[in-house]
Amino acid sequence: MSVASAVLRRVAAGIVVLWAAATAAYLALLAAPGDMVDSIIGDGADTPQIRAEVIAEWRLDRPALVQYLDYLWRAVQGDLGRSYLLQRPVADVVGAQVWPTLKLAIAAAVFGSLLAVILAVAIRRPWARRFSSTAELVMVSTPPFLIGIVLLSVFSFQFGLFPVSGDRGFAALVLPAVTLGLPIAGLLAQVLRDGLDRALDEPFAVTARARGLRERSVLARHALRHALLPAVALAGWTFGVLIGGSVIIEQVFGRPGLGQVALQAVSAGDMPVVIAVVVLAATVFVVVNTLADLAGLLIDPRLRRS
Repeated sequence: MSVASAVLRRVAAGIVVLWAAATAAYLALLAAPGDMVDSIIGDGADTPQIRAEVIAEWRLDRPALVQYLDYLWRAVQGDLGRSYLLQRPVADVVGAQVWPTLKLAIAAAVFGSLLAVILAVAIRRPWARRFSSTAELVMVSTPPFLIGIVLLSVFSFQFGLFPVSGDRGFAALVLPAVTLGLPIAGLLAQVLRDGLDRALDEPFAVTARARGLRERSVLARHALRHALLPAVALAGWTFGVLIGGSVIIEQVFGRPGLGQVALQAVSAGDMPVVIAVVVLAATVFVVVNTLADLAGLLIDPRLRRS
């Protein structure tokens, strides 16, 4: 299989996932109790004029299949309707809060990945590995919001090293990124260490040692590349999960972002905004996992021929 074919297959699979997410969001709107117009308006202003606007915008006077196809077509064009609670287009409501959430997710992913590599690669002594494995288990098992509360109590309230809330400057990003990144680091470190241990027992590692290479060189130049494949695949999945996890962490640290938008929309029943957040999270998940799959093709040439 050529690289182009592999790319096309993964892109096609991503499109199918996006279609499924958009369809699930639309079906949730249909399944909401009460009239569909009531579901779309939520707790926003409810007047005959607004009801007429909803019917015209969502074309609710047409057959259900036509409405669904029209919804998909508008979603492809980036038109997910209007927030009748905030009286603004959904694209403006969500778009204004995307960057703070993405910034937090990217910072947490970078921190978690770097810490995982350090824990798995740099710590090789038996006693240190036992300590590291215990710490990783604690990081994976502890709910992120609890980690955030502990970090806030120690480094913000007690020592005053970082801001308690807000999104001003790099200092305000540190504790939320560490909160989200620690569980990722614990999980990736376990997967990466297990892959390294298996790779170091492979014949190519034995051959490299026979040629006189030191253990560190065998690990860095040969074993690490083989061990990266499952870790990269898992990293793509965890980054997608970060978008959802950031919703809670943004509330803990009082940060702007999709968390505030999603919480407000769900509480008020502002379904167009809820649908937009779901579709956006699915889009980020698909894009990141597709990139992770393509990175796997670069790491392991055997996948291009499988």
